[in-house]
Amino acid sequence: MRRLPIPFLRQNKAVSYTMSAVIITAVTVALVIAVSVYAYQVLERQRGAAEFEVAKESILAFNDALENVAWKPKSSRSVRFTVKYGTLQLMPDAMILNVSATVGSNNYPLNSTSTGLVRYFIDSRYVNLGATYEPTYILGNESLIVTEGTESLGRALIEQELGWVMITLSYRTRAMGASVIEVNGTDVNYVNVSVVKVVIESWAIHIHDFDLKARCLNVTTSALGPYTVTPSVNNCTIRVQSEGETDSTVIPLVPGKVVFNVIVANVEVTL
Repeated sequence: MRRLPIPFLRQNKAVSYTMSAVIITAVTVALVIAVSVYAYQVLERQRGAAEFEVAKESILAFNDALENVAWKPKSSRSVRFTVKYGTLQLMPDAMILNVSATVGSNNYPLNSTSTGLVRYFIDSRYVNLGATYEPTYILGNESLIVTEGTESLGRALIEQELGWVMITLSYRTRAMGASVIEVNGTDVNYVNVSVVKVVIESWAIHIHDFDLKARCLNVTTSALGPYTVTPSVNNCTIRVQSEGETDSTVIPLVPGKVVFNVIVANVEVTL
């Protein structure tokens, strides 16, 4: 006996095959999209991390440029920055430096000035230094005073806080005994105190490709003193205070007089 075909069952099978194909295709597309998104995020993190490493080198190069022109009025140099994932921030008058000298029981204010900061920061999605990371200097150290003529005045600090990783470039004070000269039968000690004042016109943030320029506006020198150095006093203390930080160094003196030469380099930072 011949069995007649059942069209309804055939149609159900056809629909089932079609639905299966649609489901498999949809799942495949979803997986491809998920993998692509993940791969893109990984690539973006790698690019952000690579930019951070380049930013560190650019900050160090800019410090070299700034220190090279700091004591040469009207001279200038620039450094190329490429910023896409982070931001470069120019901060005018961001901190105040107070410099004073103590000779025996006497304290003498030497200089008080506001100075700008240069800061690069990037989202911790791209660069994460870990929950236990401690602020680290890639240039200089925690000291606010430099006592060697060959040591950089710059200090670059890497910090991580509130979802951001930051590199902040600031400048320290140099204090050195220069010479002892006999004047009219009296020994006069000369102590040089050098300060870099970073001049930034207005607060700004910058991204993309640009040249950051340092230009020495002028260098001013003020001679303070002479102050008496008694035989019982054989040194002076130079003290620097800034934003809750305090540092000091002791400079040997001979009895007689002391003159403090305060040398301030005004360096403009612009694009």
